Parts: sequence; structure tokens; C-alpha cells
Amino acid sequence: MAEAADFPGTSPSPARRWFRRAATLLAGAPLLAGLLQVPVSPSAHAAGTDVRANTATGSAGTSSTTGVAASARKAATGTKTAPTGSRTVDVSLDSLTPSAPRKGDTVVVSGKITNEGRQAITDAHVGLRVGSALGGRTDIDSAAKRTTYQPGLDGSEVGGKYVEKFSRLAPGVPYDFSISVPVSALHLGMDGVYQLGVTLTGQTAAQPYPQVLGIERTFLPWQDGAADTKTKTTYLWPLMSTTHLTSRTRSDEEQTPLFKDESLAKELQTGGRLQQLLTLGSQLDVAWVIDPDLLVSVDAMTTSYDVEGPDGTTVAGKHQALAKQWLNQLHKAVKGKKVVALPFADPDLASLAHNGRAVKGSLGHLKEATEVGAQAVEDILNVKPTSDFAWPAEGAVDPSVVDVATSAGAHSVIARSDSLRETGGLLYTPSAARPIGGGTTAVVADARLSTAFRGDMTRAEDSTLATQEFLAQSLMITLQDPDKQRSIVVAPQRMPSASQAQTMARALAALDDKRWSQPQSLTAAAKAEPDPDATTQVPSARSYPSTLRKQELPRSAFEEVQNTQGKLDRFKQILSEPDRVITPFGRAMDREMSTSWRGRPTDAQNFRKGVQGYLTSLIQQVKLINKSDVKLSGRSATIPVTVQNNLVQGVDHLVLRLTSTNPTRLKVGDGLYEEQPVRITGGGHTQSVKFTTTANANGPVTVYAQLYTEDNEPYGEPVRFDVNVTEFTATVMLVIGGGVLLLVLAGFRMYTQRKRAARRQAEAGPDGGPDGDSDAAPDTSPGTDPGSADPEQPSDPTPDTAVESTEPSHTGERVDR
Repeated sequence: MAEAADFPGTSPSPARRWFRRAATLLAGAPLLAGLLQVPVSPSAHAAGTDVRANTATGSAGTSSTTGVAASARKAATGTKTAPTGSRTVDVSLDSLTPSAPRKGDTVVVSGKITNEGRQAITDAHVGLRVGSALGGRTDIDSAAKRTTYQPGLDGSEVGGKYVEKFSRLAPGVPYDFSISVPVSALHLGMDGVYQLGVTLTGQTAAQPYPQVLGIERTFLPWQDGAADTKTKTTYLWPLMSTTHLTSRTRSDEEQTPLFKDESLAKELQTGGRLQQLLTLGSQLDVAWVIDPDLLVSVDAMTTSYDVEGPDGTTVAGKHQALAKQWLNQLHKAVKGKKVVALPFADPDLASLAHNGRAVKGSLGHLKEATEVGAQAVEDILNVKPTSDFAWPAEGAVDPSVVDVATSAGAHSVIARSDSLRETGGLLYTPSAARPIGGGTTAVVADARLSTAFRGDMTRAEDSTLATQEFLAQSLMITLQDPDKQRSIVVAPQRMPSASQAQTMARALAALDDKRWSQPQSLTAAAKAEPDPDATTQVPSARSYPSTLRKQELPRSAFEEVQNTQGKLDRFKQILSEPDRVITPFGRAMDREMSTSWRGRPTDAQNFRKGVQGYLTSLIQQVKLINKSDVKLSGRSATIPVTVQNNLVQGVDHLVLRLTSTNPTRLKVGDGLYEEQPVRITGGGHTQSVKFTTTANANGPVTVYAQLYTEDNEPYGEPVRFDVNVTEFTATVMLVIGGGVLLLVLAGFRMYTQRKRAARRQAEAGPDGGPDGDSDAAPDTSPGTDPGSADPEQPSDPTPDTAVESTEPSHTGERVDR
């Protein structure tokens, strides 16, 4: 441009030549800067919404958000400085159809462009750029990370009529574009994965020359015919949710369940997460992996159920029809299919291994959850599931996780390739099945494919880019060694959102034509012949990701579970229908160990407290009625103690023990204490148990009443009361003394009478008297019986209890003999 300003035929002066060169350098500086821009570093890239660097490097447990340069560019340009160079325009690629074109197809690319700079852009057009075929999976990773235009890597523009022109792009205004181009015009060569760039080329007043001002990259998997050797692909389709049922039930015969809210109904309704997973999964050849707790919860909704209100009140649930419809649809979807049943409530295997194994009884819960889970799936869906698979969180394993995972009977552990890493330098992706010793198989899911649909898939751009990258990685696995058939497993996030499920289904639908991939069941993948060169070494405990350790349930959580189990074991012994508490509380304890609590420690703790609090409240429904102090007005008496049962069911196998703290003064039964059996029907009934006591001295004695189970464990709180012995008062002692005196006098009189009679007989001689008269006058003194020589007996003693006073009674219960 500077040369055009000179007059033709004249030779420029040295000063002018110097000025011309300087102007040229200044004008070309922005273009040079754009050409020399380097890709965003993985750490900076991960800081934005696109964290594909984590997917590529394979960090176990790292959540990756799919989306290529657009998301990262927006994060990078969200500053006060206006974007420049190839970041000036945001290019959003919202649709690419078909995802995997064939010969003769027309590729349609559509989306939006937005000028994020401060100047208008003129003479602009959107075009497509096809790069050369990529050489491997790491090349796909590298291309996905780049956020700026690089001429040597982004290929040449298709150009011609396959562009869409814009005369002017105002700042901040989005513009739609759509380009249709025959596959033949893309000049694709051999089968492979090609980088496809969508670029905005234009100029500004400050830079009045054509330049690339925006770019978005994706991938175009290209294979026209079917591969000679297809990759067998197993895609896990998880049906799981968070905990919805509480441990509480209504006190009726049906034990009407109580839900903490209606969030499960929202997932089941049209457009909801679980409804989308079921509808989409029923149209695909996938491996169903089901948490039985979800089935039990939905099944509980098909009849009468209650819901906790925000203010603590309880209202009746209203979504029975919705639950029935979802279960019926699931029943049809899995008919004739292989279903994998996880242990009930999907227990956190890593938390158990690292924090719970040392707590007695924790592994027993896992075994029970495995058995109960398989039975629940069979009962509800009428299919025989396999419970042979364990699935640790994010597929991260170490020796202790494997030990715990297989302790309940599983023979296959679903791991992930960013945990069980390849160390042998293989140039291809090996099959998933790996023997790791002890008859256990590690089914190693591919990390890139498994994390392809993380993040928010509600934006059309992110969904499109995720789909294309997934297909590209899938095809590249086949192309790594076209003559070697392998079995690949994909284990996505446990609870995909509705948008993630839709994106997953879109990608899997593109594989359904079986050009380079064919579906396979999880059982078949686990039994496939393992690659002899693949790693079988389980990583050490030090290799377990710290980010995942921080999310684990603490040891205290398992101690709380065991405390609840101990209370339940004691409680069930006294019940006439123990299953009414064993089943709901057993499943509640399974839910306390669920993997779904990861990242929600407060919610997990609140749930555990709720379970234990409710169990405690039930235990307290069987109790002793508080008793006031007792006044014992007799030498011996019976003391009643009342037991109340407010449970719906009856209680049995309880004994009530009454214990005296001073048996010398007051004996209970034969001594220190006495026990009586307790058996009460439910519904608020009571039983009054009577104990025999014997008083030996005046004064108060503290007595304790305590319920015990048959194994001599205390049940509930004891009741304490005082027994005040009032029998030995002065009046009573005087009466007793008078009685004793009468007995002594009577005995003395009998003695004197017999002595007098003997003397008279001696004086009378053998003939009967001094005069020989044998007849003696009868003794008619008072107290003698004319017909008997024995003295008369004393009269009956007076009662040993005093006449009750007519004064107001003192505080406490008065017990007469």
C-alpha cells in the first residue's frame, strides 16, 4: 500500500524508503502477532469451562467439560482488554450434520458469529478449513486444546461458493450462519479423523486487510464403508439418583413411606432427567446399570406415599400415575436385555476401603446391600440381573478398593484407564478386560470416551463439539490397529443430566450404523480375551487421587452407621414383628453409605442424624411410666410399676427389674431385686407389673425400675423413686410391745396354775385328798376352760396397720399390705 502511494516511474528517496518500510512493519505487526500466537496452556485451559486437558491427560476423578476453543476463548476474553487477532470474533458451531458423513453426503455446518471487539468488521465471510488427517488420539487432544488460528495446522479454506459473506459485523451483535458443502468438495482422503475449522475472515478500520478474526475447531470422522475389523463397544447406561426416601414411615399397617420432597417426581416427568435417560436408552443398544434403590423408591411412589413439607408438615404424594408409567416403560426397555444391578444404594466402595473397613460390621452392610439389590431388581423388573460388577467412584482403584469391591462377591471391578494406566508403551488402546489376580477382572473403561460428556451440555455448541470429539476418538481406536479387534468400555458419569443424556444418545446413534464399532454387553466385555501386553498392575494407595479422597465419607460416618445398627439389633429383639423395622432401617443404613453423598457432606450428615433420631424415637415408645415416691404402711406390700407401649406392634422378650439400693431395710422379692416378664400389645397399651417387698426398718429406700432385653442389655432409661417405710412408728411399737407382754403374762399364769395343781395333788395323797375324797373342786378362775386343764389362749392381736388418717395424703403413693 505504501508503494502504491509513490508516483510510477520515480525512484523513492532513502528517507522515504525507510518510512515506507517502517509503515509496512507497523501495519503487519497485528497479523504477525496473530500468526505467532501459541495455544493456551493446559492449566489455563482447565480454568475455563473447557477442561479437555484433564480428559486428555487422564486424571482420575477430574470432571471435564467438553467444548473446544469457544468456551476457553470466552473465559480468556472476559477481561477489560478487547480481544484481538483470531479471538476477536466468537464462532459458535451449533450443528454439524451428519456427524460422520459418507461419500455422497452433504455436510451442513451452522452456528453463530459474534464480534467481541470494539470496531466493526467489514468484508467478512465464514468459511470451512479442512486440515490433514490426524495421526493419533493425542493429536485429537492437542487440536482440542488450541484456541487460536495457526495457519500451518488449521488447513486451507474450502472457499469458493462454500462460504457465507457478511458486509459488516457490528460489535456485540450475533449473526447466524449456515454452510452446506458436499463431502466431495472437502477433498477428504483415506479413512481417518480430520480437523474441521470454521473461521471468520474479515478486516477492521485499524487493520484494513483480510485476516482470520475467529475460529472454532471440531473433528470430522471419515470412513465411507464398514471397517474389516470393528471395535466392540460397551456403553454403560446408568439409572441412578440421589437418596429420596427417608427412614420414616407412617404408623399404619402398610408403613406408608415418607419422601423428603418431590424431586424424584420431577426427574420422572416429561423432560426430566430419568425420563430422558429411559426414553433415549430404550432406543439404543446399551448396558443398563441400575441402582436398586431407585427402583424401590419409584415403586414406593406407585401407591400411597407422604412428602415432607418445607415447614416440617407431611402431605400426601400425588404422582402415583407418573411412577407407574415410568416403571412400565423401564420394564419394556429391559425385557430380554442384560441388566447389571449394583449393590443397594450404590455404596461408596472407596470410602469403605479407606475409612470404613476398620469399623466393625461395615463390610457386612456391603454384602447385604449386594444381595438385597439383586433381589429388588428381579422382583420389580422381572429380570434376572447380574450382580457380579463393582463400580468405584470415577473408576479409581487401589488394592484396598479392589479388596472391598470384591468382598461382597463381585468378580469384576469397573476401573478407568486414567487410574489403571498403561506403562508398556502400547501404540494402541488395549481391550478393557484385565486379570488383576485372585480371580478378579478389572474392566478398564476408556477415560477419554467416558469423560467426553461432562459439563453443561445445554448449549448447542458444547453438545455438538462433544459429539464430534467422541466419534473422532472412537474411530481413532479402530484405526490404531485395524487388524486387531478390541473390546472397549465406556463408563460415563453416574447421574447424567438430561442434556448430557441427549448428547450421549446423539453420539451413540451415529455409531449405530456399525461402520467401525459394534455394541457388546458388559458381561461379554469382561469375558473377552485380555491383551497380553496391557497393564494388570493395580496402582498403589499413594496413586489414588487426592481430589477423590477429599470427597469420601469420613470414618465417623461409618461409626454412626454401626451405632444405628447396634440400636436396631437391641430394638428388634423385643418386637413381635421385627421386619417392620429391620427392612426400612436396613435400607436407610445402606443409603447412608451411598456414593451420591460425594461433594455433599452436610446433606450426608443430616441424613444420618435423621435415621438415628427416628430410631431413637421409636425405641422410646416402649418405656416405663414415671413413678412418684411410695409410702409403705405395712411390713410387706406389693409395688406396681407400669410399662407403656406406644408402638403399632406388640412387644415381648422384655423383663422388668426392680432393684432396692438397701435390701437390709427393704427387700424386693427374695433380696436385692426381682424380675418380671413384660408383654404388651401395641397401640398405646400398658402393663402394670407388681413386685413383692418386705420392710425391716423405718426410713426411705431408693428403688430403681429398669427394662432389660433377654440378653441382659438395659433397654431405655431407668425410673427412680423412693419407698418410705412407715410401719415401725411409736404407736405400732407400743401395740407390738403390749402383745408381747400379754404373751409373757399368759405363759407365767399357765406356769403358776400347773404348779398349784401339782401341790394340791401332793397334799391329797394317793386317795385323792386329805379326807380320802378324790373329787376336787373345779378351778373356776377366769380364763380357764371348765372342760380342760389347759389355760385359755390370748385373743387375736390387733391389726398391724394403723387406721388411715383423714388428713390430706402426703406427696407420693401409699401402698398398704
